[in-house]
Amino acid sequence: MSKIKDNRKFMQCPSFEESMKKSDQQNGVPHPTYEREITGEFIELPTFDDAVTCPSYLDLLDQRRSARVYSDTAMTLEQLAFLLWSAQGIQHHRGKNGMATFRPVPSGGARHPFELYVAVKNVEGLEPGLYCYAPTQHVGEKKVTVERLAPLFDDYETKINDLLVGQKWAAKAPIILFVSCNPYRAEWRYNDVAHRVMLIDLGHVGQNLMLSATALGLGGCCIAAYDQKLCDEVFSFNGIDEYTVYVLAIGKTKTKD
Repeated sequence: MSKIKDNRKFMQCPSFEESMKKSDQQNGVPHPTYEREITGEFIELPTFDDAVTCPSYLDLLDQRRSARVYSDTAMTLEQLAFLLWSAQGIQHHRGKNGMATFRPVPSGGARHPFELYVAVKNVEGLEPGLYCYAPTQHVGEKKVTVERLAPLFDDYETKINDLLVGQKWAAKAPIILFVSCNPYRAEWRYNDVAHRVMLIDLGHVGQNLMLSATALGLGGCCIAAYDQKLCDEVFSFNGIDEYTVYVLAIGKTKTKD
């Protein structure tokens, strides 16, 4: 019960003022970078102006549901581009030295501590493999560039089953998104209360991705259960400065038999 009480306390709003007085921002430390170091091959995806198919916002909210059964239909490059941009695209910078980034999702202090990684199984015109979204390549533009990281796993379904602790249905989706956290981006501003803020922000990212999938005529499912060590190893996260925090499977859905 003591652990439950601690977790309940964590959900409550602490004293931001006192914590922020001790933050690196208040101590004059330069703000951290907004993106991981890019070392691989850049691939620019096509524009997504005509990708959305949902006729209205009301329909969008009415149709959004978690979906775990996917057809063999490939996702298009335009659909992938829209999904990535809708969750982490950088619209503009603001503040001293451009310390804040504004994106389609809200984030406490405009810190946006997340990165989007994609396991691509079936996307038209894109080789199966592991990719990472590189939002700083197109600030203020509705354009998307990804970095190719590695080929897709051997024995893909078994690997996904291991990564997602038995949720083998996710391997049928054309893509699986892995969201990572770079905590110092928020800690720099909010010090020891940053982690509560980041969990709230993570919900914004997940909801944008689910609504965007629906807007594209697709479906998806947010996944909270995964093997932390295995997921971090796949993307070479050290588990401290960057680590997996969320997973989403997205694709064309079909009626369950």
